[in-house]
Amino acid sequence: MAMKIRLARGGSKKRPFYRIVAADSRMPRDGRYIEKLGTYNPLLPKDSEERVKMNMERVQYWLGEGAQPTDRIARMLEAAGVMDKKERNNPNKGEPGKKAQERAEEKAAKAAAASEAPAEEAPAEETAE
Repeated sequence: MAMKIRLARGGSKKRPFYRIVAADSRMPRDGRYIEKLGTYNPLLPKDSEERVKMNMERVQYWLGEGAQPTDRIARMLEAAGVMDKKERNNPNKGEPGKKAQERAEEKAAKAAAASEAPAEEAPAEETAE
């Protein structure tokens, strides 16, 4: 059985609340799960201890049994110090869009033109006495 440690959503509309669960990967997101491992409340401040609560002993057990954490759970486990930090690289995500690149090119061209113009047109000031 392919096991996952993932979030199961609860709460009302626009008021999310998640259970951290160990579930078969073939089950629906909010469907049947094997064990509840903790809770996650994204509405609380990031520094709040109540935001993420996990039963670490059971999480370790399921990881030992071969359960794969989802990306969001893996980040929570990294923050808790249970898992090693994984290197993530998405170079396309950091690049600006086409319009922003065009604006940057125009700005660079204007800056280059402005820096060249004063150097060429710097007339020597002569004082007539």
